[in-house]
Amino acid sequence: MNIKVRIHKLLEETALEIYGYIKEHEDSCVERWVPAATIKNDLDLKLSSYPQENKIDNKTGWLFATFARMLQDKDLVEFRNDGSRSFYRTRR
Repeated sequence: MNIKVRIHKLLEETALEIYGYIKEHEDSCVERWVPAATIKNDLDLKLSSYPQENKIDNKTGWLFATFARMLQDKDLVEFRNDGSRSFYRTRR
């Protein structure tokens, strides 16, 4: 297996772990919608994407957004936006 395939397999496995977290927590949320902020905070998925030498060093949810999109592409989660807040729930 080449490195590209291994990396994509690890990314998919990570996305499925996030799916498991959403599934585990959605029953405690209104209409099963788990806030994206909760997911990012609980799993510590707000990371910096800038080089250390860069003057800007904001931690953002870029990594979570990528995994959430992977889950959407596999039709495993639904997305809802309410103003500036985002929510996810599994497709049961």
